[in-house]
Amino acid sequence: MSVLSACGGEIPGSEREETLEAREAALSSTATSRGCTFEVTSVVVTQAPVPPVTENKLHRRASSSCPWAAASLSLPSSSGYAPPSLYVAANELGVAVGLTYKSSYGGGPYRTLSFFHVDPETMTIVRRDGHQVSGTIDLTSVAIELDGTTLTSYGTKAGVIYGETGTGSEFVVSYPDFFTSTTPGTVLAF
Repeated sequence: MSVLSACGGEIPGSEREETLEAREAALSSTATSRGCTFEVTSVVVTQAPVPPVTENKLHRRASSSCPWAAASLSLPSSSGYAPPSLYVAANELGVAVGLTYKSSYGGGPYRTLSFFHVDPETMTIVRRDGHQVSGTIDLTSVAIELDGTTLTSYGTKAGVIYGETGTGSEFVVSYPDFFTSTTPGTVLAF
């Protein structure tokens, strides 16, 4: 990402540019399904003085092993200074994306924790399941278990994920049969 001056040149040594690039790299992850590589990215699309808006996307990369062309899917954007968390996991059944985001500048610290099942061929959302959070939240992982159907995600939070059991600043979300059912996920705080 480049920061441009009014005359069209780069602003040398821009610390903000380095920070944004580091943030983009930190929020990227990849997974493979049906011979295709899928990558999630978060890119800040507004600059100061307004609070940032971060675009979150899932990309399917073109390659010789992928039977489909490159494509992208826009996920919910995030508003405010706390960056979103975005991870991807995949297998032959589909692509799973975990995302934490804030949908507006106002309304206090409230965030949303969402999980998406994306069809690897059509790049459409097959399933979306969300949890409201009374404070800030960060994912630390999204993974498909060895059974091939259970989606598990870990993270940290300040506040309550509505519907959680237990208490504590860490959590695990588990979805049995994530790709083949609409069974809700369970949230355990510890």
